[in-house]
Amino acid sequence: MINEDKNPLSQAVQDYLKTIYKLEEHGLVSTTSIAKELNISGASVTGMLKRLAGMKLVDYNSYKGVRLTNEGRKIALEIIRHHRLLELYLKEALGFPLDKVHDEACRLEHVISPEFVEKIDDILGNPEFDPHGHPIPSKDGIISKNNEMALISANPGDDVIITRLADYDEEMLAYFEKKGLIPGVEMKVVDKAPFNGPVTVYYENENQIIGNEVSRNIFVEVK
Repeated sequence: MINEDKNPLSQAVQDYLKTIYKLEEHGLVSTTSIAKELNISGASVTGMLKRLAGMKLVDYNSYKGVRLTNEGRKIALEIIRHHRLLELYLKEALGFPLDKVHDEACRLEHVISPEFVEKIDDILGNPEFDPHGHPIPSKDGIISKNNEMALISANPGDDVIITRLADYDEEMLAYFEKKGLIPGVEMKVVDKAPFNGPVTVYYENENQIIGNEVSRNIFVEVK
């Protein structure tokens, strides 16, 4: 369990650390952005941030925002490792559809033991990415970065491979899986209509049109 050598951290604390890690990509994290992400009141967020600061898991300034300490980041990455390995196990070993693994992993990530996590890792062959293409942190807290861009930003003529899918919308994930638009799929960008129009790609031996919203949520690397 997270922080097992001390008092176990509550699920709420773990969720806050994971959320702050996710939002830190854009710099210091505001109370408002955390409240929006977790769908709770700003007052509740402020109270928890003060608690986390007292636990030395975050550096918090009510005027500037919050960021994780080294210990907070370590715990956040451990939670993310649990989550992403569970997602992959649910997909590969248990046959869950792509749009259902996230919520199931959220329920399980807080309660599994380190031994269970490492067993999953071994069974899956020490994978680097979850089924959506997000990198899985290593046991040592190292996480890789993709050199990627949204499909909408690719140029006609580019040969690309799908590296990652945005995973915030279950209906869109179900659509991705139905259309075979999953990490590892290779395609060629044939055309891109102006004024935020659709992208035409060649894959599965035919040209297919991908709408603007969908193409903003598919991330690719140029081969």
